[in-house]
Amino acid sequence: MSGAGATSEKISEKIPVRVYGGPTTLIEYGGLRFVADPTFDPPGEYPTGVGDYNLVKTDPSPVTAADLGHVDVVLLSHDEHQDNLDTAGRAFLPEVPVVFTTESGAGRLGGNARGLAFWQTAELTRPDGGTVTVTGVPARHGPEGCEPLSGDVVGFMLTSDDLPSVYVSGDNAALEYVQEIADLYAPVDTAVLFLGGARHAMFFDNALVTLDSAQGAEAAKLLGARRVVPAHFDSWAHFKEGRKEVEAAFTEAGLADRLDFAR
Repeated sequence: MSGAGATSEKISEKIPVRVYGGPTTLIEYGGLRFVADPTFDPPGEYPTGVGDYNLVKTDPSPVTAADLGHVDVVLLSHDEHQDNLDTAGRAFLPEVPVVFTTESGAGRLGGNARGLAFWQTAELTRPDGGTVTVTGVPARHGPEGCEPLSGDVVGFMLTSDDLPSVYVSGDNAALEYVQEIADLYAPVDTAVLFLGGARHAMFFDNALVTLDSAQGAEAAKLLGARRVVPAHFDSWAHFKEGRKEVEAAFTEAGLADRLDFAR
């Protein structure tokens, strides 16, 4: 594996990416349409299954599943949290030919869900006869050892011989995993980074469960990302940093020109 992102800016601009609030991101790549972590439910409180603690959605989704049109692939970082897969998102999954997710998530979802272990790959046929490789890459939804409570998470790398690379972080809080990904793929052309500095006061001593803005800038440096598309930093109360903090951190790091909010 090598850095497929060593391509011109003009080529990169041919990879359309659009963020639809929360984590829901549409990526058009190699003639295929990918959606990351589909969420369409209205604002409200959503039970976590841990006591009476609820996740609170603060903003409506700007699109419905139907608004997205045809989708070829869902990249689902994990299935266990409503802010990454809600009721409407779950109902949408059977409409898509394939859903890539964690191995444990594929077991729970069944049907068209395929689990990808870290570094496991899957090949998809492009409409033009080429192929897109989807690689599961490491992610961890909190501090080391968090998995028994937070569950498994996976990120994704999209590569193809004649296209720039696209990285989708999923809910990852581990910069050491970003370094491992960078060691194999840097420079990455487009990095869709789930940010927001999410924390839950009752879990992990209030430790981060996603990257904060400063860590996002560090991840961009490690990856050598030409373009950074922030996602999953709004629409939910457990995010502690929003667009203002993301812009400030990337400006401080000298990376403001790499930001693309893709709204």
